[in-house]
Amino acid sequence: VGRCINEAQHKVTLSPFKMSKYEITFAQYDMFCEAMGREKPDDEGWGRGNRPVINVSWDDATEFAEWMGCRLPTEAEWEYACRAGSTTPFNTGENLTTKQANYDGNYPYNNNPEGVYRKQTLPVGSFAPNAWGLYDMHGNVWEWCSDWYDDYPTAPQTNPKGPVWG
Repeated sequence: VGRCINEAQHKVTLSPFKMSKYEITFAQYDMFCEAMGREKPDDEGWGRGNRPVINVSWDDATEFAEWMGCRLPTEAEWEYACRAGSTTPFNTGENLTTKQANYDGNYPYNNNPEGVYRKQTLPVGSFAPNAWGLYDMHGNVWEWCSDWYDDYPTAPQTNPKGPVWG
């Protein structure tokens, strides 16, 4: 109930991987820019520091991850980390409210009441983490993945990767 038409749950086996417990902040990204002599991204006037970095391209995100000795997660890894063992539409259950995540509350999920529309990002960790201690997996900003989303086969898969283009 309440899932997109192209969303089919299926068994996926993943090799161990790392995921930051918070979104990458302006403070972290600005250090990268300073070390690499790069221009810092615009914060839209919302503030820097502990807010999630915005206005970063996929190439920039990939280079930052490599600079940190990491990599962007695959879409399958991100989905697994976001769900944190749940099988519901959200790691919070059947619904997601603006008390649980930062999103445009004018568009509530599944005919639920409208919520707050904050019109800007919030500092990372402003809401409770998922069951695995990861913050802001729903809302606040969109996260980059190393591959493109595509419909997955419904058969079990190991370390699925999306298409190179999308």
